[in-house]
Amino acid sequence: MTLHREGKSLLISSLLIVLVINGLVAYFFPENAYLREAIVVITSLFYLIILQFFRVPARHTEINPKHIIAPADGKVVVIEEVEEPEYFKGKRKQVSIFMSPLNVHVNFNPISGIVTYFKYHPGKYLVAWHPKSSTENERTTCVVKHENGTEILFRQIAGALAKRICWYVKEGDAVTQGQEFGFIKFGSRIDIYLPLDAEICVNIGDKPVGSETVIAKLR
Repeated sequence: MTLHREGKSLLISSLLIVLVINGLVAYFFPENAYLREAIVVITSLFYLIILQFFRVPARHTEINPKHIIAPADGKVVVIEEVEEPEYFKGKRKQVSIFMSPLNVHVNFNPISGIVTYFKYHPGKYLVAWHPKSSTENERTTCVVKHENGTEILFRQIAGALAKRICWYVKEGDAVTQGQEFGFIKFGSRIDIYLPLDAEICVNIGDKPVGSETVIAKLR
């Protein structure tokens, strides 16, 4: 397991803050061993929480053109047929995965192909499970077209804690299933829009593993 590059500056600044706090407590309360130990424990736990958020575990993707893999770790919170207004302008099957601050927040390409559409939308920071978060929150929309002609749309959505969405793709890029395409800092969500005849392989409440779990199969 490694640490994600998006966490470098935050981890360094957090470490400096932790060291300064512990140094100040040791300086002003040299006789209070219990207080010093308590502050060490609290600040260490704080730093470990931030550290684990930026972890990048090793993952293995079995590439299959008929499989749609989970673009993120988390919990399946939505499976329904909806109207997708931005790109398809028609009905699609939507699968949404909610990522808590304890999940890995690396985002993976659910299918191989060419990025035919990408757009960043500034917006609000409603809680990620709010019904309007898909259309009103800060978000990105990415569409990948497979060589068989199938297009899959997936949308990074910022949550109440997420103030920065990161992406590493642009229109025209060739992407590979399971390859990292982005990162969202802290709690967030990803929506995936699939053809109506796609076979959904997960249920509400399931906890897929990003880049490994098959969430749907194409006909």
